[in-house]
Amino acid sequence: MTDRRLRQLYEDPATPLSSGLERAERQAAILAGVVAAADRPLLGIDVGCGDGMATALARATCRASGRGSIRIVGFDWSVAALRQAAARGVPVAGASTDAPGLPLAPASVDVVVMSELIEHLVDPDAALTEAWRVLAGGGTLLLSTPNLAAWYNRVLLAAGVQPIFTEVSLRGIYGRPGREVVGHLRVFTRRALVGLLKANGFVDIAIAGAPYHDVPPPLKALDRLLCRTPSLASILLASARKPA
Repeated sequence: MTDRRLRQLYEDPATPLSSGLERAERQAAILAGVVAAADRPLLGIDVGCGDGMATALARATCRASGRGSIRIVGFDWSVAALRQAAARGVPVAGASTDAPGLPLAPASVDVVVMSELIEHLVDPDAALTEAWRVLAGGGTLLLSTPNLAAWYNRVLLAAGVQPIFTEVSLRGIYGRPGREVVGHLRVFTRRALVGLLKANGFVDIAIAGAPYHDVPPPLKALDRLLCRTPSLASILLASARKPA
C-alpha cells in the first residue's frame, strides 16, 4: 500500500529510480543460477522495476550465461519509471501489489523479483502474499532491501545518529548523513527479513550481502569486504522458494 504523498515523491524526476549497479549485478548472478538450474524456460516478473536498469541487466546476465532462459516483465505504477524501463527494451506493464494486485493468474510465474521495493511499502505482508499468489509451486522470490544493521549504522546509532536508510520525513533529511529523500517506510535486519519470509510461507531462505553505491569512496573497499557477512552488509539479498 502506498499513499498519495509517496506516489508524488516517486513521480518526482529528482527521486532516484535506480539502486546501485553492484547490487543489481549480484542479484542478477543469483537469478542466473536459478535459471541455469531449471529444466525449461522460465517466466519472471520484476515488481517495482523502476527505471529497468536492474531488469535489463538481469536478463542480459542470464543470456550471457548460456544456460537456460527466462522472460522477464517489469511492473511498476510509476509512469516515469515505466517510460525509462521501456526505453531499455524491458517489456513493462502498469501495476503494483496494492489491491486489486498484479494482473496475473495464480501460480503463473516462476520467479518474482522485488528489488529495493519492500522498504517503501506500508504493508510488506500484502506484497509477499501477492508474490506467493502468482508464484508457481517451487517458484523463487528474489528480494533486496537495505540493512538497518549495516556496519556503519551500528556505529552511527551508538553515537546517537539516525541510521542510514531510515527517514523521519518526506520533506527532508534530519539527523543522519545524506541528502536524498527516497521514502523508506520499513527497515530490516537480516534476522527480521528471514522471519518475515518464513511467516509468509517461504522456505529455503538464503541471505547474501551487497554493497551500497553511496558509501564514500575511502570506505568502499571495506563495504565490499563486509558483504561476506550478510548481517553487516549494506544491502540484504534474499532468495526464497514457494514450496512445490
